[in-house]
Amino acid sequence: MNANVPVVQQLNTFILPKGFRGRSALMVQLWWLVQATLFACSPQFMFGWRRWLLSLFGAKIGRAVLLRPSVKVTYPWKVCIGDFAWIGDDVVLYSLGEIEIGEHAVISQRSYLCAASHDYSQADFPIVAKKITIGAQAWLATDVFVAPGVTIGRGAVVGARSSVFANMPEGMICYGTPAKAVKPRIS
Repeated sequence: MNANVPVVQQLNTFILPKGFRGRSALMVQLWWLVQATLFACSPQFMFGWRRWLLSLFGAKIGRAVLLRPSVKVTYPWKVCIGDFAWIGDDVVLYSLGEIEIGEHAVISQRSYLCAASHDYSQADFPIVAKKITIGAQAWLATDVFVAPGVTIGRGAVVGARSSVFANMPEGMICYGTPAKAVKPRIS
């Protein structure tokens, strides 16, 4: 190591906060096993089965939610999805923190909702969870990244391949990297 370069990160000092996962390590592993088999291998049309599996592990899932079999959920007990929401192929709900998705919201394919990060200013690189909220009737188009702590307003649209690092207002079309509100959804 170069003596002139300050130490900014020492991962050997990282400690996962007690209770951070919200369930025991055994329950986490059991969920990951169920997700990789019973959830992921279920036929496309078995939306009720996947809703039931998530609910069994503590997720709050509304009526008629459509979840594709390729959806990945880290900790289901930190997820709440409202009635009639759609969660598309290869969506990742990285639910180290809470994720709340409103009714009639759409999270399109390959989108990534990341509800935690690390504090890079501290050498022990502590993990920090921040709730993500997707408002009712919002639509995240394909391949959208949503950062920890972000709220997408009711009825907002976030364009394809956008990266959202700040709250987006309700009823607006937003896009870009970083995403910005551009115009009203309904003129």
